[in-house]
Amino acid sequence: MAEAKLELNGYTEVPDGKIAMVVTYLEMSEARLAPPVQDRTDVLLERWHRPDLDEYRKLFREVGEDWIWFGRLTQTDAALQALLAEPARENYIPKRNGEALGTLELNFADPENVEISYFGLVPKAIGGGLGRWLMSRALEIAWTRPQTRRVWLHTCTADSPQALGFYQSCGFKPYKRAVELADDPRLTGILPRHLGRHLPII
Repeated sequence: MAEAKLELNGYTEVPDGKIAMVVTYLEMSEARLAPPVQDRTDVLLERWHRPDLDEYRKLFREVGEDWIWFGRLTQTDAALQALLAEPARENYIPKRNGEALGTLELNFADPENVEISYFGLVPKAIGGGLGRWLMSRALEIAWTRPQTRRVWLHTCTADSPQALGFYQSCGFKPYKRAVELADDPRLTGILPRHLGRHLPII
């Protein structure tokens, strides 16, 4: 099969078995919190110091499988364990009555440029302002570190259609785009074929 040629003006054919996504990078370059939210007594944000791999993958799937999150699911046990154990990487879980409602991962590897690596809620927790509350906690954690000069994250066209607008409403500004191609995880067996109907399998 001939290698696909990227057309900067026009259409680029995506090979069968691949998915293509437009990635938008967003940043916040001055210390601020998301628009004010009411404090919540029904939810706690807990630090997840040593994630169990099975529990981590289960929650990762629950939060992200509708949006074709697959990056962490392709990693071996050893690779994932090593990544989650990195001292600069912090995982948090919003919980209600002991039940996990989502995931938050912050990466302080570059202490001046803090990355929100993963952010999301389980489907039943979406709505009711929990996402905005979780983002306010994420920004609070990031900006209280004295070295922080910028907080950044990225989203893509495989993600929830509300994600980009949500991040912008929280104060993030787009600064870069990229095109990502990957093997379709529904064809490699990582995710079930019925997921992600907004990205047809070809």
